[in-house]
Amino acid sequence: MKYILASASPRRREILANLGLDFTVLTSEADETCSLSDAPSLAEALAKRKGQTVADMLSACGHFDDDTVIISADTVVECEGCILGKPRDRQDAIRMMLMLSGKAHRVVTGFALTDQNGAASGYAVTEVVFSPMTEEEILWYVDSGECYDKAGGYGIQGSASLFIEGIRGCYFNVVGLPINALNTLHRERYGTSLI
Repeated sequence: MKYILASASPRRREILANLGLDFTVLTSEADETCSLSDAPSLAEALAKRKGQTVADMLSACGHFDDDTVIISADTVVECEGCILGKPRDRQDAIRMMLMLSGKAHRVVTGFALTDQNGAASGYAVTEVVFSPMTEEEILWYVDSGECYDKAGGYGIQGSASLFIEGIRGCYFNVVGLPINALNTLHRERYGTSLI
């Protein structure tokens, strides 16, 4: 099969590359506005939309072959009923860190496999617990710049790991691609693992 990752995320690229999967990247320019307020439904809908946008681009130029599979994903963070995407600016990042400090929250990643027969999709949920953060720690983290391209304003694999007490669920889901769940979906759809 010929795999296309419909994502600009370097973390998703790294996860797939570490598996030894041969794939190309084609960034989806999908509209990410959505009226859904349920985190799993929102993440899954956006993942499917991203995959379909790339499928439409490939079809328009005649490059959507029978053996092409598009992998797409979208991650959101839900804390106290609020859905947190990527911070808009420094103040928004500080607001997010204040909200997450000393609390448990859910990281939800929707994912999809899109081919010429349509899309199969799912989502994964991981609970993450932050230890209480001081104002100095929050400002240090936000000013490190690590927060800006990540849902919820943090990356578990980076400096934010200093403040994470624990997780329940898939670590790779928090990074941005729940590879076990994606592989299970791939097996169900194509009868074989990703590798």
